[in-house]
Formats: sequence, C-alpha cells, structure tokens
Amino acid sequence: MLDRNHTSPVALSTGITGGVCVTPSVRAVQSLELIRMTAIRIMAVAPAAQKSRPFFLEVVCRTLIILCMALSIVLSSIAVCDGHWLLTKQRMFGLWFFCEVDTENSGAPPNCSRHIGEEVGHLLEYGLRLCRCVVSLAVVSAIFGLELLVISQVSEGRASRQRWRLGAWLVLLAAGLAAAGVMTFVFLLWDYATPLRFTLTFWCQFTATFLFFLNGMAAWHIQNMAYFLSSSGDVGKP
Repeated sequence: MLDRNHTSPVALSTGITGGVCVTPSVRAVQSLELIRMTAIRIMAVAPAAQKSRPFFLEVVCRTLIILCMALSIVLSSIAVCDGHWLLTKQRMFGLWFFCEVDTENSGAPPNCSRHIGEEVGHLLEYGLRLCRCVVSLAVVSAIFGLELLVISQVSEGRASRQRWRLGAWLVLLAAGLAAAGVMTFVFLLWDYATPLRFTLTFWCQFTATFLFFLNGMAAWHIQNMAYFLSSSGDVGKP
C-alpha cells in the first residue's frame, strides 16, 4: 500500500497535486488571465484619476479672466479716484468736485467746489452723489470678486467651485453697478454731454464696465461648462 503523503516523481513533473492535474500550459493561461484582469482594472481606474486634472485650456481661460479683472479694477479705480469725467468750455463736472474754468486766464487754476450751486440745480448735485456711491460700490464688489476667483484656484473640490461661482456673481454685480453709475452720469449731464467732451478717465470707467461684464459672463460660463463636463463623465477623454 502506497503512502498517501508520498508524491511520485511523475506527479511532480506533470504538476499533479491533490488529484488535480496542472500542466504548464494551464499555468500560462492563468497567468495571462491575471495580467488581463490587472490591465482592465488599471484602465478602469485611469479615467477616474484623470477627472481631477483640469484642462489646459480651462486653466489658461481662468488665468486670463483673473488678469483682465485685475486690469479692469485698476482702470475703474483710476477713473473713480480722479472723478473728472466731463469737460466743457467753462465747467468741469466730476464725481467729487464741480470746477469753474477761467477761459480768459489760462494759467489760473480752476475753482473747484463740492457744491454745484443753484444755477445748475440741486438735482444734479444729489444725482452725482448717488453716482459716485454706486461706482465706488462697483469697485469694492469687483475687488472682492477678484479675491474669491484667486482663492478658488488654490483650493480644491466643492469649496473651490463655490468660491469661483460667488466671485463670478460679484463681478457681474460690479458690472451692473458700474453701468448704472455711468448711465446716471450721462443722463444727468445730457445737455452738456458729447463724445469729445468726455475725458479719458470717463472712457477708462466705460472700458472697465465693459470688462467687468465680459469677465463675469466668462467666469460664469466656464464654471457651468466644467460642472456639466464632470457630471457627464467626459472629463479626461481626449
């Protein structure tokens, strides 16, 4: 009677163990199956890992939006701080001061005051006060919006998306306030307003208002496109 624990040399050479015949070809097939399953698992994990990687074009667009926002804030700040937006032959109308220009003596400095006077009307004085408050709030809103846009780029996940969305809305709010201030100024001084009488600082504010609107809309659309792409699973595909 043979010992059950004894394995014959034939069984060892052919791979017979415990009553099951495992030939080298079977082992090769099992190894190939293991390699194939590992490759499939790697391919399934790779797209999920690529979802967190932003597009190069999206990064460039976000950077351009932030740079354009910084430029528009500088232009609007210069326009608001200077405040001299309309120049006629004898008067200079601004957000902060109303100046009388002496045309006979060109070397004399203009006589500036915060009070316009009864000859022009108190409605214009109150309207310019409202105008400078609105455009000042527009600059403040744009600064906070730019800060949120920058902070969103150094954070990740849901917090980053929320900061970017809130920053985009603040930029759009700044565009609305700046546009309201510019239109109020033009409406109040419609009798004196011509394209050639508006000063360079007024056109700086006009350009900044236009840039506020463009940057706000671009930031809002980029956020929506990134959300829809991530939800549809297209992120990471070539």
